[in-house]
Formats: sequence, structure tokens, C-alpha cells
Amino acid sequence: MPLVCLTDFQAYAQEHLSKSTWDFIEGGADECFTRDDNMAAFKKIRLRPRYLRDVQEVDTRTTVQGEEITAPIGIAPTGFHCLVWPDGEMSTARAAQAAGVCYVTSIYASCPLEDIAAAAPRGLKWFQLYMQPDRQLNKQLVQRAESLGFRALVITVDAPKIGNRRRDFRNQLNLKMNLLLKDLRSPKERNSMPYFQMSPIDSSFCWNDLSWLQSISRLPIILKGILTKEDAELAVKHNVHGIIVSNHGGRQLDDVPASIDALTEVVAAVKGKMEVYLDGGIRTGNDVLKALALGAKCVFLGRPVLWGLAYKGEHGVEEVLNLIKNEFHTSMTLTGCRSVAEINQDLVQFSRL
Repeated sequence: MPLVCLTDFQAYAQEHLSKSTWDFIEGGADECFTRDDNMAAFKKIRLRPRYLRDVQEVDTRTTVQGEEITAPIGIAPTGFHCLVWPDGEMSTARAAQAAGVCYVTSIYASCPLEDIAAAAPRGLKWFQLYMQPDRQLNKQLVQRAESLGFRALVITVDAPKIGNRRRDFRNQLNLKMNLLLKDLRSPKERNSMPYFQMSPIDSSFCWNDLSWLQSISRLPIILKGILTKEDAELAVKHNVHGIIVSNHGGRQLDDVPASIDALTEVVAAVKGKMEVYLDGGIRTGNDVLKALALGAKCVFLGRPVLWGLAYKGEHGVEEVLNLIKNEFHTSMTLTGCRSVAEINQDLVQFSRL
């Protein structure tokens, strides 16, 4: 039976992955309210289609940080892809390149950056960084990514401490040691793990430290995890190049707003001075359209990419990306949008239910 929507891939992954791996991917913080609200919030938004327009030619292409992509859909940073497919992030990178979308590679990738870059030399790749306590290590990581052709730095700001992920606690999952060393590495490799993969996140990193980051790299800096107008205004003040409105898939602080509910506040605060993106809860082409109508330049998929990877590796990820791209094309066509530039706030309304 063919897989015809993202939830079909979800069901396949749940059936075929180990319980601890599935719980790690699907789990959220505390009661998982925000994780679930990310999807539920999209269902409170209705579309307002316009008809009798010439939609024979519909163009889904757009740009992010000046780089053209085939659709405003990218791959969010998630770690440890080798948990679900042997080639891990190399397969993910190849799929993103084939689909013509941006892949944000996690600092916790289970493949070396060099192998990921070599797997998809023509693909658009950004590098996600959790700031490490060792400044020299941060500098080495950033400059290594830049030299390998990564085109932007994505700094995750919402994780000065890992959230209360109850499923992982119940499974006694220790990602930094047990999962990474036992499940991903051969015995010979266990003593050769890069230091950063076992080090704590720097909880002292703050706004004033961004200038140091800007001084060591010419790459655009994008902050991932902004949810409020106050932080969005500070991002403008500190001359960053973009924001990903995100609550970490509901994995960090529970009871924060759904990403789509925080989007308009952030978009209004930046006043067009930088690009704003979104991740969290995207499951259909309609969701992509709603996010763009409310001001997102592009959306990023997290868990669905891992479901596709679990299904058929590189080809499974490509299927997931092409499926949601095709859904988005249909959504544009049926609302009368011939280009991404025509998507605006008039296309949506909030349900009173």
C-alpha cells in the first residue's frame, strides 16, 4: 500500500523502529502539550481561496538568504540520523540536494561534517550549533563548517538546559554516552568521539556574545527558538540575518505557544528587516501555505524527515519532501496563488471554534 501523507510515514516508522528510538524522536517535554499544540494550532486557521484566476502555471520556488530553493520547505536540524538509517545524515543531505531544498545539519549529526558535505556537494546546507563552553571549539566548528561550504549558521537559543523529556527518562536514555557510543559507533571508535558531542551546552551564552560569533565568520547568523516580540526586536538590534520561530518541537519548555501562534508576533516585530522562518507542526501542504500567509519565508520539517529516513533512507526522505511539495503546489493552485509572492494574510482567517 503506498504512503500518501506524512502520517503514513509516521505510522511506518513507529512500527519499524525500536521503542527507545521512537520515543526519542516523538517525545516532547513534560506533558507534551506544546508538541501536540503545534499541530492543533494549524487546524484553527481556515483558508480563504480565490477563484477564477489563471493557475495553469504555479511556481513554488523562493529564496532563503538569497539562495534559490524549489519550494519554501526545508529540513530542520535533528541529531543522530544513524539511529534510523545506516548512512544517516549523508542520506538526508542527498535527498535534500535532489529535492532542491535547504538542509540544516545538526551539531549532533552522527556523520562527520566532511562526509555530509561530500555526499551532497551541490546542496544548500546550513550548520546548526549549540554553543559550547569552549570558545576555541566553537570557533573551530564554525570555521570548519564555513570551509566545507555550509552557507549559514543556525544558533539554537532555546536549550541552555535540556528539557524534561519523560520518555527518555523512562527509557534511561543517555544520548551523549549510551546512545551515541553504543548504538552509533563500533567499539574501536568509542574512544575517538569528537569532544563537542559529549560536552555540555554553554548556558551563559547571551545577546552580547553574538558580536564575537559575527567576528569569526562571514556566514549569516540565524537564531532558532525565538517566540516573542521582545527577543525578535533584540535580534534586529544585534544584526542577525534571520529567525526560526520554533519551540524545539515541544521538546524543551512545555506550555509555550505553538510555533504558528507565535509567528505573527515575531514577524510584526522585525518589520521586514530579516527573514523569518518556522518549524513545528507542519504536516500538510496547507500548513505550509498558512505559515507563509502569516509571514514565514520558509518552513522546516523535523520529525517527518526522520520518518521518511526510517522508511527508505535517502529515497524515503525524498518521498516525504516531494509529497509535501506536491501538496503545497495543490494548496497554492486551489487558493489562486500563482507564485509564492502572491501568498498573503488575506488567504487565512482564524476559526472562532
